[in-house]
This record gives sequence, structure tokens and C-alpha cells, in this order.
Amino acid sequence: VCWAGRMVLGTFSILLGLVQAAAACEFGPFPYRGTGIACRMTKPAALLLNRETAQVIQAAFRNAQFPNITGERSMRLLGRVAYGLSGIQVNDLSIERSEVELKDDSAIHISIRNVTALFKGTLTYGYAGAWFLQLFHSVDFEIESSIDLQLNINLMCQKDQVAPDASDCYLTFHKLTLHLQGDKQPGWLKQLFTDFISFTLKLVLKREVCKEINAVAQTLTNYILDLAANFVRDGDIAVDISLASDPVIKATYIESHHKGTVLYKNSSSRLSDSVFSPSLLTESRMLYFWLSEHSLSSLAAAAFLDGQLLLNLRGEKLQELFEMEDTEVQRKAVQMIFQGTSYNDSVAKVWSLSQPQISFQPEGTVVRSSVAVEVSILLAGEEPLVALYMEKEITATIQATYADKKLILQPVDSSVEIKVFKCTADPSGEDPSIQNFLQNMILVAGIPEVTSSVGSALTSLLNSKRLDLFDIIDPEIITREGYVIVQLDFGFPSHLLLNFLEKSL
Repeated sequence: VCWAGRMVLGTFSILLGLVQAAAACEFGPFPYRGTGIACRMTKPAALLLNRETAQVIQAAFRNAQFPNITGERSMRLLGRVAYGLSGIQVNDLSIERSEVELKDDSAIHISIRNVTALFKGTLTYGYAGAWFLQLFHSVDFEIESSIDLQLNINLMCQKDQVAPDASDCYLTFHKLTLHLQGDKQPGWLKQLFTDFISFTLKLVLKREVCKEINAVAQTLTNYILDLAANFVRDGDIAVDISLASDPVIKATYIESHHKGTVLYKNSSSRLSDSVFSPSLLTESRMLYFWLSEHSLSSLAAAAFLDGQLLLNLRGEKLQELFEMEDTEVQRKAVQMIFQGTSYNDSVAKVWSLSQPQISFQPEGTVVRSSVAVEVSILLAGEEPLVALYMEKEITATIQATYADKKLILQPVDSSVEIKVFKCTADPSGEDPSIQNFLQNMILVAGIPEVTSSVGSALTSLLNSKRLDLFDIIDPEIITREGYVIVQLDFGFPSHLLLNFLEKSL
């Protein structure tokens, strides 16, 4: 999902995956009101990704299925001459350079300069002379070529999803030289068939190469959409990333807008009052992701309904929680609560009693939640003994950062109000040493431990979607009232595109 930093593949995949035009879609007079997620990629990112274009073009040439080329012509003295080129294959393909250009409210223009390729195959020809003499020959041939390729990628919207059209494709031939049987010297036979087939060959090459490029674009786009859909899905929880409005193509950036509604089993959230505006995003970084408060709140609600907001602590983690400071008051309270039982024979369970309320503020993400804590002593052969049970209202302001391929959640302000308190060591709930210790323990160690565990779980989830394969450079997570912006630069892992092309084409 865009809010978590989803980005993949090269010029075709990202340019086509991020930008989704609306030629066949209706969004109504106020499309931004339904925007839960927005993505903006600036010109520097497009230039970086354009380096991968060569791999896509090479794959298109390699996988093009060239048909046999046949023709005939009447020649004076020689009579009717027929020829056929078969088994055409591409070898020794190279690309000098590739350029990408974005134009306001227009298509994406990609220019591929000086594509040199060596085509090989077999030439069969025959002719009937004036005296009914028939001769037929087959010779191997090579065709040296130098080609410029111009792509104007138009984008359409079908069923709220992208449908790229790369059929606006032009090949300009600077060189097309035929060699027969390895003979590099011109001769009458070579000249004869060069004149015969050059025009037809150019048409065939253009048709098949451009057709294959369009097919590769379609394949990559479908792959990106499937990958993005999987990225924003976890079990029964999914995020709708279909289009919410027309895309924006400017000379300096590309921007797309997505619904960002959360789907859980048979229910879904609904957003109709988004505060998104393109003016909220700048152009100083390569990639931007805008996420509405509604989308994250809906995700938290779905996670609660799915039973994911649960944490168990035991052993060393439990010891760290209850022994945050070495004081007489702390030792006494711990002794009373655990009744001398080892931490390895105890477990603390923390879970949400109701769905968390989340809001974005300039200070950070504010989380309000009703939480229960239960500490049980595990007795051999007996039912667990509940030594402590609490219900409390927690309000915490959390700041998020991403570094070293890890999502880090850090509480910067928090408050706790205990609503229910049951403790076997303090049945009346009036022992100030236990009350003060638990209140301090929750604020100083409990909330940081829970947020750290949530950060680790989210990191594992993101990495399971292969986010850790990308080089994310200096990411910033900026919260404002009602929304959050993630902005970053990135390095592209070329091996992802290579692996995909090898497996799919």
C-alpha cells in the first residue's frame, strides 16, 4: 500500500503502476473527497527508474516472435524471383541511452537511442528463368541494424485500474545491412535481396517489436497491481487501492490518487470527506506517500476485530518490564505480585478491549485505547493463578521513523487512567506502593514495550512483502492534523526486474 511505502520495478512498472488514467472511469465532481492514499513520484525518480528501461527493451526484442518473411518480384532476364526469411532471431543487442520526459497533462515519452541488434536467420530464394530453368538456394544471413525507438505511453482506466497503451511506438532505422553466409563484401545477390526485403523487414520489425513492448508493459503493470494488492493484504484485512480520481502528469512529477478504504471480511470503511490536496505535497524528494487518518484508523479497527491486538510477555521480557528500576519499593511490589514465582513461570497478557482511536497531529500519532493487562502465575498441574488484572484508558502520542530497514515507534507523551484493578497481593486496591509502582511501570516501561513490539511486528510484515529489498534513503514521516506524509529517496534493486523478466517472459 502506498502508505507503507510500496514501490517496485522499473520505468514501465512504476510509471504505469503509479499513474492510472481515467479515460473510461467516472469519479464525480469532487474526486479528491474520496482519496485515502495519494502517491507522487517526481522527475528525479523517473530519471533513476529510466535506467532500467534497457532491460525491458532488451526483453521485448528477445521475446518478439518474428514471422517468416516472404515475397517475390519479377526481374528482367531472371524472371520471377521469390524469397523467404525464416528462423529470425536477435543476437548481440545493446542500447546506447534512454531518456524519459514528462509533459503536462500528456503521455510519458521514452526515447531509446541507438539500439544495435544483430538479426540471424535463413534466406531461401528461387527463380524461374526465361528458359524455365528453376534454381532454389538457402543461405544463412545476418542483418546488422541501428535503430532509434520512440514510445509515447498513454494510460487508460478500466474498472478503476490502469490499462497502459504503448502502441504509439516508432522505430527509426539508421542502419539495416544484410550479410549472406558471413560475406561482408557487397555482391549482386546481396544487393538484390537487400533491395527486395529491406522495406518489408522494417515493417515486420516495427510491428513485432512494438507489439512485444506493449505486451511487456501490460505484463509489468498487471504484476505491479497484483504485487501492490498483496502488499496491502494481511489475511482477511485488505486495502482498496483502486483509483479515486484522475491522475496528474506534470513536467516535474506524476501523481495518483487511491481510495484507501479498508476491507475486512464482508465489511468495508467509507471515506467521503478527505482533506487531500496536491498542494500538500512538494517536489524536493523522489517519492511521496500521503495517508489519511481515516485509512489508518480503519486498519486499526480491522486489526482489533481480527484479534491481532494482543501481546504476551514472559521470561526476560517480563523481567525487563517489572524490573525497570532497582529500588526497595520496586522489589517489594514485585515480590507481592508474583509471590516469589519465577518470571519463567509467569506470563503477562496485554490486549485491547475496544478498537483504538487514532488521530494525526503535528506532534505525532495520537492513540487512545482501552487496554487490559493480566499477569498469571503458571502452577504445575494446576489452573493458572491470576495475580493481577487491570483495565486502563491509555492516551499516547507516538512518533514513527524508518531506519536500517526497521519501522521504529517511539512514544513521546502518554497518560494512563486505571479503571479496573484486581490484585491478589492487594485485594482492597489501596496499597500505595503497588499502585504507584504499577502506574509508573506502565508509563515508563509498559507503553514503550508495547509500541516496540508493534513496530517489530509491522517491520516483519513489511519485510515479508519484500520492502527490505529496496534501498530507502533518508525517509521522513511527517504527521499533520488529519493525515501523514511519508517522503523519501530510494535506490532501485535491479535484480527484482531481472528476476521478474526471466520468469515471466
